[in-house]
Amino acid sequence: MIVKMKDVIKRYQGNTLALDYFDLEVHAGEVVGLLGPNGAGKTTAIKALVGLHEVDGGIVEVFGQAQNGKNRDLRQRIGLVTQEITVYEELSAYENLRFFGRLYGLKGEALEQRIQEVGQRIGLADRLHDIPKKYSGGMKRRLNIGCALLHEPELIIMDEPTVGIDPQSRHYILSFVKDLAKKTNVSIIYTSHYIEEVEAIADRVYIVDQGHIIAHGTTKSLIEQMKGDATMHITVKQGSPATVTKLKALPDVKEVTLQDDTYHVIAHAGAVILDKVLAQLSQETIVHVASEQPTLEDVFLMLTGKSLRDGEVA
Repeated sequence: MIVKMKDVIKRYQGNTLALDYFDLEVHAGEVVGLLGPNGAGKTTAIKALVGLHEVDGGIVEVFGQAQNGKNRDLRQRIGLVTQEITVYEELSAYENLRFFGRLYGLKGEALEQRIQEVGQRIGLADRLHDIPKKYSGGMKRRLNIGCALLHEPELIIMDEPTVGIDPQSRHYILSFVKDLAKKTNVSIIYTSHYIEEVEAIADRVYIVDQGHIIAHGTTKSLIEQMKGDATMHITVKQGSPATVTKLKALPDVKEVTLQDDTYHVIAHAGAVILDKVLAQLSQETIVHVASEQPTLEDVFLMLTGKSLRDGEVA
């Protein structure tokens, strides 16, 4: 067991609950995805895990030790990739890597070797002496990851590592994460604004809402909870929240969400409701109708009723 969070409670400003009996487990060598809508508590959980937040109740253990923020030996074994890029723009990539390596006690030949190894791994070996100001957004993200890897941590926490970058850089980082987990047996906690990213790389997924875990398991096991459910996607000229309410009131409908003028309707297994749904949409201009097998996003929408891309990420 690498990480254990059990019945963790964290309050802000008195009675505002950020974590409400929050549970999380991470085992050696696995990639765990953490998904949740805006304000779900993901970032709070991460800060508690690395010792940046004291909790008001429950258990937070890393490598079998209680996390209290004062355990230097625990910090030496954790690498944190922050959502915000935390490199120094006026220093070269080499100088950034050297700085963060020295913070973790690396020096001399060992440090130089790690800089070259990490530079190669993040695809910046030929740009190490450039300053990040000359980098693209994707290159800055890769350097941000590299700075968290210098000390060869056993646990890496990646908080939204692909925010604001192009598809090619996103694909590079996802491939990098999968390769890192496969070749080094490191444990990784990965939060993402994109459900498909977590679906592609995570061994297990935790879905967070309102400060507590509402579902967890492999992607396959979570999707099997919806096995047989009917999923429909109806695109119209201009969607309406009022129509969402009407669709939710239909018998056998489990969940309805509206994204970019597309109604996503999930119905109970065996229910024949397409005609009823289309009847409710008779006053709207229908552009496209489709159905498909359930995905992790369908599970997320069914459980939370919220879109992960709505608003800022928690």
